[in-house]
Amino acid sequence: MTTPEAPLSGRVAYVTGAARGQGRSHCVRLARAGADIVAIDACGPVAAHNGYEPSTPEELAETVRLVEGEGRKILAKEIDVRDLEGQQRLVADAQEQFGRLDIAVANAGVLNWGRLWEISAEQWQQVLDVNLTGVWNTMKAVVPAMIEAGNGGSIINVSSAAGIKAVPGCGHYCASKFGVVGLTNSLAIELGEYGIRVNSVHPYGTDTPMGNDLSMYGMFQEHPTYVYSFSPGALPTESLADPGLISDIVLWLASDASSLVTAAQIPADKGYLKI
Repeated sequence: MTTPEAPLSGRVAYVTGAARGQGRSHCVRLARAGADIVAIDACGPVAAHNGYEPSTPEELAETVRLVEGEGRKILAKEIDVRDLEGQQRLVADAQEQFGRLDIAVANAGVLNWGRLWEISAEQWQQVLDVNLTGVWNTMKAVVPAMIEAGNGGSIINVSSAAGIKAVPGCGHYCASKFGVVGLTNSLAIELGEYGIRVNSVHPYGTDTPMGNDLSMYGMFQEHPTYVYSFSPGALPTESLADPGLISDIVLWLASDASSLVTAAQIPADKGYLKI
């Protein structure tokens, strides 16, 4: 039985991009709420043009330690979201170990910079493969298990403010994150009959390795007018948002408190999308 202190007690959550940043934060927050965790991360280079360091096996191991520190079980593997068969095998292992799957958080993503007609075909394809096809792979892996469990459930796809309000300098990223919205809304309709809700979250300016990528400033130096597309938002903004604030929204969407919410795009942006 769930309690206000542990609203996800007895449930199992699958989280991608779990080694650090938002992914780690989501794992720990869901575990604190009572869920056991299934976690994946590539733990290595995934896109040649990223301006920040890739995640590591040591970082995934730290996520495991933190989840276990919350008193929950965790099954963690080094799997790239582009590896559909790897994800399917892990879901099967999770079903065997935990007996169910209730929550999926498709969090893994990459961001790099360049004008659309100047980026390489490789740069375009890698971002689309991770950010959009990677989400589709995750959905294809987890949805049959969630339907089989028969408990309804919640899928949370992490898009971006740039998945609603396109910005210059990373059009390939915007395209991928807009795509996640379409995937989310279609899947919400298809899974409604099974009591499975599907929503997307749209963060902006988050304190993660991706959010601290200094290469974006090179783009602003070359094209100063681009900066006007990145307004600070309506609320006071002194720094990038702590990933835990995004995790609070993910927890709400994962829990029964959001039982009426599906096919929704939830902003986590301090009002940026309205400015």
